[in-house]
Amino acid sequence: MKPFSTPFITVAGPADAAELSRLVNSAYRGDSSKQGWTTEADLLGGQRTNEAGIQEMLAEPDAVILKYTNETGLLQGCVYLQKKGGKLYLGMLTVSPELQAKGIGKQLLAAAENRAKKVSCNCIQMTVISVRKELIAWYERHGYAATGETAPFPTDPKFGLPKQSLEFIVMEKQLA
Repeated sequence: MKPFSTPFITVAGPADAAELSRLVNSAYRGDSSKQGWTTEADLLGGQRTNEAGIQEMLAEPDAVILKYTNETGLLQGCVYLQKKGGKLYLGMLTVSPELQAKGIGKQLLAAAENRAKKVSCNCIQMTVISVRKELIAWYERHGYAATGETAPFPTDPKFGLPKQSLEFIVMEKQLA
């Protein structure tokens, strides 16, 4: 019988950018993303990010990317977090498509909440593409609620090429 494997959630560094970019693109775009339920391939073409984009995110003030690896060091998930005033912005929550629905996303959300408390934030905020009903429902089951605010989807092709008109909804979770 194989021993229970313990995941490791650590802060990513610049040396992780290429691997993070591959993971994020595999989970959100192209045919590989269709193995999981978080795919955006039917909504957007192009890539979700690239190595330079990850490096820019890591260089943002008060920002980190948490990475989820197994005991052998294999990257299986990540999440971007940035403190903005009293709120922690959460973005790019990613789990490898073949490992989705196994609790990795929940563990990354819990790590984000721990990070928020550590940096004195009482709220986690995110934007979600408004037509991603299953994803919105998943976040709602984890305590997030739509604020009623919307935001335009970026027109810069580095974020993808929309196949239809898209916008974000803003979601938040208040922390105790």
